[in-house]
Amino acid sequence: MNGLSETSLDLQDTERIHNAWKSRIHDFIQSPLLWRKIKRQETNETCLLGESLETLIYRKCGRKAFWDFLKSEFCEENLDFWLACQEFKTSDRPEELTRRAASIYEEFIGPESPREVNLDSYTREIIRQSLQQPSPSCFVVAQRKIFSLMENCSFPRFTQSEQYKVLIAAAAKQRGLPKHRKALKIRRTGDLMQHDSKPISLQCELYLLHKD
Repeated sequence: MNGLSETSLDLQDTERIHNAWKSRIHDFIQSPLLWRKIKRQETNETCLLGESLETLIYRKCGRKAFWDFLKSEFCEENLDFWLACQEFKTSDRPEELTRRAASIYEEFIGPESPREVNLDSYTREIIRQSLQQPSPSCFVVAQRKIFSLMENCSFPRFTQSEQYKVLIAAAAKQRGLPKHRKALKIRRTGDLMQHDSKPISLQCELYLLHKD
């Protein structure tokens, strides 16, 4: 009889604990903070492209849209110069550094360069002097100045442009309405003590429908 009584108490305790967790989970789902957080995450994924110039140009679609915008303003050479400098820094052989440095200087920096970028004479001269034995960092100062120019002048205009609207619309469309929804699993584990001092370990799992 004692055994049946203890079993009955165990079941009652387990049911009571289960109901307590169920109530807490219900309150959790109803919390507007949870849904605001999920919505904010989805919005951020779409708006991330406009968060900063660096974020934009490290994404292929963002870089292409920004280049098209710069071309419409006749200054796409700024982005091309920045990208050329990025590639130049990956060179490690002296002869390759010399060849690429000369090519970048002739195209973007020299007095007769066909795609001259806006740099002060001091920066140009320092680069010219380094061409004999260029290091991977010889364009760093110039690259930073051109990036700052794009960031402070071109990028704010880009975020108000038609190209930017098309980019954001395409990003949103790509996300679209998913054919399948992922389950966002929230697990809560609690350890409570029974009347016989044996711990009950409960795991409650909640699945929220969440867009891909």
